[in-house]
Amino acid sequence: MSFKTEWIRFGKDRQHLGFCVWPERATPPLPGLIVVQEAWGVDAHFEDLAVRFAKAGYVALAPDLFAEKGERPTALSRPRLEALKAFVDTTPPFVWGDLAAREESLAKLPEPRRSETRESYSTLFDSALGQMDAYVLKLLDAADYLRTVNALSQDAKVGSVGYCMGGGLSARLACADPKLGASVIYYGNAPPANRVATIACPVLGLYGGLDTRVNAGLAEFTAAMQQHGKRFEPHVYEGAKHAFFNDTRPSYDAKASRDAFARTLEFFRREL
Repeated sequence: MSFKTEWIRFGKDRQHLGFCVWPERATPPLPGLIVVQEAWGVDAHFEDLAVRFAKAGYVALAPDLFAEKGERPTALSRPRLEALKAFVDTTPPFVWGDLAAREESLAKLPEPRRSETRESYSTLFDSALGQMDAYVLKLLDAADYLRTVNALSQDAKVGSVGYCMGGGLSARLACADPKLGASVIYYGNAPPANRVATIACPVLGLYGGLDTRVNAGLAEFTAAMQQHGKRFEPHVYEGAKHAFFNDTRPSYDAKASRDAFARTLEFFRREL
């Protein structure tokens, strides 16, 4: 299938940036999908994910949540986040929660990479990841763009799918957007308990069995969804790690990913 890609500006005064993909020969209306990034930003992997959904027949938009007025801060630029991700992959998980161990690992890097990695880590984990509510506002603008501006998806249903940080944001968007048609959470944190009652769309949750941090809140989230009469389909893949769907990461699990993607497409086909 042929598809087209474009980095677009959207929102009031076109202040937001996003990667948009759509089938070239499609006839409107097509459902819209918001593809919500991991903490590593809209990188080559997320561009590829947007393409996969476009090939399945959707207008896919991956908002660059770290960009302000079309530009990311230097510490969160694509090259800097790629370098940080590569370094994280070389260190044991405990290092990133232990300041002394982290500094010991950073000390092994030559300058200026050491200072740049330290700055990017601080900007990402100490600042950017604490702005979830601000990111939801950008996602609301993305949903509005797909519903009212994009010629292919105008007046069609819009759903969201997010991964890791984006999984949590996909859940929060479901809380904030009463028009959202469907929400898929890939190993993302549950939304605040006091917001669950406002969810108006069905939610699909896909989790790795070894992802103890995220899964610690899954039972409470499931109970809250049941209490408020919400439609929630959680699936836990035994033996799979956090970020099992990212085929560029050491955590990738082909078996879990294959089933999860099939469930995702069927869920959107049914709901959108």
